[in-house]
Amino acid sequence: MALGLAEASKIFTRFDADRAYAVARGLEARRRAGDHLPLYGLRVSIKDLFDEAGAVTAAGSALLRDGAPAVADAPAVARLLAAGAVPFGRTAMSEFAYSGVGLNPHHGTPGNARDPSRIPGGSSSGGGVSVGLGLCDAALGSDTGGSIRIPAALNGLAGWKPSQNAVPLAGGFPLSGTYDSFGPIAPDIAICAAVHAALSGEDRPAARRRGVAGLRIGAVSTVLADGLDDAVGNHYARALAELSRAGAEVRDVAVPCFAHASDVNATIVAAEAHAIHRGHLDRLDAVGDPRVLRRIRAGAAVTPEALADAKARRAEAVADYDAVARGFDVLVGPTVPVVAPTIAAVERDFDRLNALVLRNPSRVNLVDGCAATVPMSGPEGLAAGLMVMGRNGDDWAVLAAAEAIEAVLRRGFGR
Repeated sequence: MALGLAEASKIFTRFDADRAYAVARGLEARRRAGDHLPLYGLRVSIKDLFDEAGAVTAAGSALLRDGAPAVADAPAVARLLAAGAVPFGRTAMSEFAYSGVGLNPHHGTPGNARDPSRIPGGSSSGGGVSVGLGLCDAALGSDTGGSIRIPAALNGLAGWKPSQNAVPLAGGFPLSGTYDSFGPIAPDIAICAAVHAALSGEDRPAARRRGVAGLRIGAVSTVLADGLDDAVGNHYARALAELSRAGAEVRDVAVPCFAHASDVNATIVAAEAHAIHRGHLDRLDAVGDPRVLRRIRAGAAVTPEALADAKARRAEAVADYDAVARGFDVLVGPTVPVVAPTIAAVERDFDRLNALVLRNPSRVNLVDGCAATVPMSGPEGLAAGLMVMGRNGDDWAVLAAAEAIEAVLRRGFGR
């Protein structure tokens, strides 16, 4: 798809064509030499918080964009290249990955792939749009409270937030050591799974689910289905009906710990973000996104006792969630409770709308789980996603279930 320079520069912060060509040219020789290349030729955009040798890791910030280039690829990037992927540009993001809507005043906000007047979702905003517009085959993103799943859902794509310990975090600019995780955005779960195999260093199990018949699905009734807009509410009801018709065993389930997630997450992430950035807050006053800076500064008020209490409450939530999730193969809910708001609306009402789009996916980060999002809308119009959730360590089982669910919804929504 042809893009003007202004539009492309909102999606990509840097595009090293020479490196992409060099990697691509070397693939055939590597294959002839017997290298195992499961991602052969897959064009993967890289979020601007991952180190790439020779590139500046700016993390969406004007403060960092003139820093020294990285001397080596982050392990996540190196693993993709080792598997045969081609690095296809560095993508825009919310500053320091600290918002779920994808606004960035420094290089502009990329428009949603379905409607450029609307937000792309964040913080992996450029990644979602780069895949949604067909500019690349997958995007490498990070997810601290939904930053892979939100842009995937709002751009009509699949996305995967793995168990936090599944992919090395070294070489990625951090937001929260407690919550950060790395994974892909792609057109479908099959590509997400292939990328996850490369990132995690694990082989995907050969056995796959054949359909959803007998799949035990818990439709989460606590928080996730509250206050849905009409489009998402209708899509969600239709998705559950399609899954039931296809033979899945769908029943409502309460997850009580989800009711108290927001304050725990906000406390931990703010405290950890403030610890990372407190040495340059004065410089950020001059060049930072004031919306992000306000959230970072809030971490200064978190006492050691409050942080310890939040982490203890999180540990209780993990145990409570695991007890519920053990009774199902997967849990599901809408990934985001609304379709993408307009960029103008978010600029007017940032705090409320940012909290709203983060509300559902951040529950999975609270409970240290893993989750996919799959499209639950048609190929045209504004997109919505169904979140498919599991426990920490259940990655391959959740991906297999998500792929089977995706197939049912693809047929049901005429994709």
